Amino acid sequence: MEQARPLWNPSEQRIENATLSHFIAKVNAHYPLMIETYAQLHLWSVAKPEHFWNEVWHFFDIIGTKGGKIAELSEAKFGGALPERDTLWFPNASLNFAENILGHAYQHPEQVAIFFENEQGHSSEITWQQLCDQVSVTQQWLRDCGVEPGDVVAGYLPNFPETIVAMLATSSLGAIWTATSPDFGVESVVERFQQVSPKVLFCVDGYSFHGEAYCMNNKNHRIVEQLPSLSQVCQINYLHPDSEADVFSEWHHMLDSYHPTGLRYVRQNFNAPLSVLYSSGTTGTPKCIIHSIGGTLLNHLKEHQLHCDIHMGDRVFYYTTCGWMMWNWLASTLASGASLVIYDGHATYPNENVLWQLANRYEVSLFGTSAKYLEALQKLDYHPIEHHDLTKLRTLCSTGSVLYPHQFDYVYQHIKSDLHLASISGGTDICGCFALGNPISPVYRGECQGAALGMDVQAFSDQAKSLQDAQGELVCCNSFPNQPIGFWNDDGERYHNTYWQRFDHVWHHGDEIKITPQNGIVFYGRSDATLNPGGVRIGTAEIYQQVNQLEQIIDSIAVGQQYQGNERIVLLVQLANGFQLNDELQQAIRACLKRHCSPRHVPGLILPISEIPRTKSGKSVELAIKQLLAGKSIDNRGAIANPEVLDEVAALANKWQPSAND
Repeated sequence: MEQARPLWNPSEQRIENATLSHFIAKVNAHYPLMIETYAQLHLWSVAKPEHFWNEVWHFFDIIGTKGGKIAELSEAKFGGALPERDTLWFPNASLNFAENILGHAYQHPEQVAIFFENEQGHSSEITWQQLCDQVSVTQQWLRDCGVEPGDVVAGYLPNFPETIVAMLATSSLGAIWTATSPDFGVESVVERFQQVSPKVLFCVDGYSFHGEAYCMNNKNHRIVEQLPSLSQVCQINYLHPDSEADVFSEWHHMLDSYHPTGLRYVRQNFNAPLSVLYSSGTTGTPKCIIHSIGGTLLNHLKEHQLHCDIHMGDRVFYYTTCGWMMWNWLASTLASGASLVIYDGHATYPNENVLWQLANRYEVSLFGTSAKYLEALQKLDYHPIEHHDLTKLRTLCSTGSVLYPHQFDYVYQHIKSDLHLASISGGTDICGCFALGNPISPVYRGECQGAALGMDVQAFSDQAKSLQDAQGELVCCNSFPNQPIGFWNDDGERYHNTYWQRFDHVWHHGDEIKITPQNGIVFYGRSDATLNPGGVRIGTAEIYQQVNQLEQIIDSIAVGQQYQGNERIVLLVQLANGFQLNDELQQAIRACLKRHCSPRHVPGLILPISEIPRTKSGKSVELAIKQLLAGKSIDNRGAIANPEVLDEVAALANKWQPSAND
C-alpha cells in the first residue's frame, strides 16, 4: 500500500493567524495545559467535553444566557423508549439562532452580507442592513400569519437570498424551519411536509436549471391542496419577477406592505428545535430529523472557525441546494461575520468554468463542492489554475462522497498548490461533520485530516473493538451537543434503532472507515452497502476509485448480488460518448481492479447503464440498486433525481436475475 505523504503543510504565518491557534492559546491560559498540536487539542476536547464546549461558548461570544450547567445526565428524552440515559447540553441556556447569525450586522451595516448569481446571469448584493430589514419585514408578516414558537414554516425554494431571509425570520420567532428544493416532485415534497404540518409555505413560480426553465405553479397548487395545516402561502416570482401575483401572497408585495423595525428575537432553551432535515428516503419514508438551536449554532461555529478557518469578512461559497444539509451549514457562516456567495444553477452550465469565474469575481476564500464535481472537472481536463486568479482562496472543502487520492493530486496540481484541502464528512443526521480538516496540520493524500473536535470518533469491528489502521464502522463514543433531538412523531424507538442499536451507548453512523497512523480518516463508502464476496469486506469506494479513472467510464456503481451460494459484485457503468461495453473494455475493467485492488474486487457481472441513479443531493443509491437486482421494487422513486434510470435497472434485474438453483 502506498505510504501516506503530506501534500500540504501550513506556513508558520498561516498557523499563527489561524483562529484555531487563538483558541488553543485561550484554552492553555484557562487551564494548566501546554497544548501545541491539533491532536493534543482533540484529545483534551474528548477527555474534558464540558470544559471544551464551555470554552466554545465563550470563545464565540454566544448571544444569550448560558446558565450554570454545561451538561447533565437526564432520563432518556423519549419517555423511557431509549435504554440509556442521555446527556443534556446547556440545560438552562437560552438563546435565539437568528440573533446570533445577525449579531455582526451592526458592526458593518453597509458591507455586503450576500452575493448572489444564477445561471441566467442575474446577480444581486444584499448588505447586512438590508438583510436585517428584510428579515424584520418577513418576521412581521409571519407574526401576522399567526406563527408562534414551535410552529413549522416550510420552504420549497431554490438556493437564493430569499431563502436565507425566510429561514432567519422563522428562527427569530422561535419557529421551526424546514425546506426542500424545487427539483423535488410533488409526492416527495408532500411525503416530507405532511409529516411536520407546516403553518406557512414559501415557494417560487419557477426556476432555471441547465438552461431549461421550469414552471412551478401547478406543482405548488397540488402541494398546497395536500397540506391542510397551511394557513398562508407566499410565492416568490423568481422566474418571472414582473408577473402578476398568483392566488398566493407575493413576496415583493409583502416586503412593500411593512416597514423595517428593530428585530425582536424569541429566545428559547438551548435544546429547543431549530430545523427539520430529511433523510434521503430511498428505501422508505424519509425520516424527519429535528436539530436543536444551540447544538446547531455551537457546532457550526466550531466547524467554520476552528476547522475551516473562516474569519470575519471572508467570502464563503458552497455549491448546494436547499434540499441538502450543506445549505444549512453555508447559511450559518453568517454567524462568523463572513459573507455568503450563492449560486443557483447547474455547476457546469453554460460552461465548466462558471463556478471558478464566481470564485474569481467575488474573491472567495472558502470554496465548497462535492467530490463528484471535482471528478467531473478532472474528466473534462479542466484546470482552474490556468484560467483564474485564486489568490484569495485559502480553503477548498469537499464532501458528499469519498475524495480519492488521485483527486488530491488534481487539486494541488490544477487548482492551487498552496491550499488547505479539507475533505469533510458527516451527514444530515448531525447537520455537521464527524471528520474535518484543520488549518494548522498537514494534509495527507487520500485522508480527511481527522476527527472533529469534541467527538470521540473511532473505527469499530463487529465485536465493538476499536481498530487502528484497519477498516471498521464509524462510531462516535461520546455525547455531543448537535446530536439530533430526535425524529418527528417518534417515541424514540425509530431514532434509537437508527443510531444506537448496533453498539451499546455508541453512535453508529453507517460509514466504513480506517483511522490512519497519523490520525487521519480514510472513507470507503456506506457500510450498509459494503460488498462481501467470499466473506471479504470491500468498500465500494475502492472500486470507484479505479474504474472511474478509465477514460471510457463517466461513472459507476457497484452492489452485491446473491449468486450460487455466494455474493458476486455487479458493476453498472455509465459510458463516455463513443464507447461500448465490449469484451475488451470488460477485460480492461477487470484487469484494472485485479491489479490495483485484488481479485476479490473483480466484478462477476458488468452492465451498461445510461446514468447512475442518484439522490437529489447527488449521492449514489447503492441500496436501492441492490434491492432492484434482488427482484424487489422501489416504492419511493420520488427520492431519486433521475428515477427513470430505475426502470433500466429493473429491466437488467429481470434479464440477469439468478435462477432458484443458483
